Amino acid sequence: MSTLARKLEPEPIARKVTFTDMFLCLHLTDGREIRVPLDFYPRLRNASKKLRENYKILGMGTGIHWPALDEDLSVDGIVAGRPSRF
Repeated sequence: MSTLARKLEPEPIARKVTFTDMFLCLHLTDGREIRVPLDFYPRLRNASKKLRENYKILGMGTGIHWPALDEDLSVDGIVAGRPSRF
């Protein structure tokens, strides 16, 4: 019986977040940019530009928090395209 070594993919790590009129754009440390429709995140969609830009990257790049909006998103969830539950 043989065993196969499974190569683990590196965890996506956020570098910064930007927005267009229709998308949240997540910039990762590995050079990727993930774009997700703002409709997935109603709190962000309905927020002003100033509130959207007031975020903090948490957990060494694994989460994003918008304090004034009470919105927390995981980088894994954004990359997977999971919408907010609210």
